[in-house]
Amino acid sequence: MSLGDRSPLFYYPKLGMIDKNDIENIVNEYIEGKGVFLVSVKVSSANRISVFVDTDKGITLEECVELHRHIEKNLDRDQEDFELQVSSPGLDMPFMVLEQYRKNIGKNVEVVNKEGEKFSGTLKNITEGGFELDTEVRIKGKKKESRELSFNFDEIKMTKEILKIK
Repeated sequence: MSLGDRSPLFYYPKLGMIDKNDIENIVNEYIEGKGVFLVSVKVSSANRISVFVDTDKGITLEECVELHRHIEKNLDRDQEDFELQVSSPGLDMPFMVLEQYRKNIGKNVEVVNKEGEKFSGTLKNITEGGFELDTEVRIKGKKKESRELSFNFDEIKMTKEILKIK
């Protein structure tokens, strides 16, 4: 039988998509008791895995490398082709977990509420439900006065650290 003008048909099995929950479980198993906390896991449709972790003092490159190796060891490249990145969340990334708020107590942050209003000040008194911000507000458009504002997490669109250059 001749193929003639027909192209041969090749079958390539579709590799599976990696499940975000599986990655979270692998990470949580590894970091338990190590003082490391998981900020987020992202898995794209092309199996690009991004894992963001941190510690109260900041995560080291060595800690990221060890976690990277642990994740790779627990995934099978024959089953799923993937690209893996393990890092700390960047300064431009908003806070995503309670531990990030606790880590940044006493630091300057910017808060944007769900109405789009921006506030900046010193992060204080973190609880399970929210936090306080020590900030300065203008009174009658002239004098600045120190105020303590309270925020519930469900009112917040974004919070991130502000770096002050001296």
